Amino acid sequence: MPSVDRCPFCDYLTGFHSSTILERGEQVAILVTRWQRGQGHVLVIPVAHRPTVMDVAPAEEQQLMSAVRRAARAITAAYDPEGIAVWQNNGVSARQAVPHVHFHVAGTLPEGGTQSGEVPCLDLDETEEIAKRLSPYL
Repeated sequence: MPSVDRCPFCDYLTGFHSSTILERGEQVAILVTRWQRGQGHVLVIPVAHRPTVMDVAPAEEQQLMSAVRRAARAITAAYDPEGIAVWQNNGVSARQAVPHVHFHVAGTLPEGGTQSGEVPCLDLDETEEIAKRLSPYL
């Protein structure tokens, strides 16, 4: 697992660190990531701390998949991308950077795919604008 002192996603959900939370239910939340790798890039996470997809509770499975599908539909409605990318990594060798299971959902870029490598870190005003664009479609 990635080594971190604190889970940033848990910190976002508790308000310890600021984040744009697009939607939050009892079991699942959708966050607008500050590192946009595609159009309308969001993260779908369980509210409870779960390090990997293998740790997700059975009761959370349907809620996570439903949120991924709703996020994909909202991105499609808000950005009209050519495609939707959904990805999820488990363990350091799979390039998991945060030890809290999360599904990336993003519209593909005009040139295709999503951006890998370094991307700029948006400020919260910018992620709030993305949330405003997506929220009518959730």
